Amino acid sequence: MKELVCLAIFIILSLLFALAMVVAGFVCQYKKNSAIKNSVYECGMKPSDDARIRFDIKYFNYAVIFLIFDIETIFLYPFAVSVNALGLFAVIEAFVFIMILLLGLFFAINKKMLRWI
Repeated sequence: MKELVCLAIFIILSLLFALAMVVAGFVCQYKKNSAIKNSVYECGMKPSDDARIRFDIKYFNYAVIFLIFDIETIFLYPFAVSVNALGLFAVIEAFVFIMILLLGLFFAINKKMLRWI
């Protein structure tokens, strides 16, 4: 019970600290607009075009697939460290996890999401 009280106090203090930082940001900001404040900051050149660039969807697909397999590696590392203590059920669950991810990879290959050109 003592641990839960400490955890609750920690969460409440963390939320209050985050809220205090947001409020401090609003209180300490400059309120006036001026020509110097609105001028170009970096390299002194006026922008010639819009800063937003349209990216092709294939870059997004690569990023999502990379994140999926990167997270898979992060989840499998603790399993690999303690595989002896976990037993056969955990090994089967790890193989099921890998099979689900491989099905996703085969789906991406079949939908030609990994084709660069």
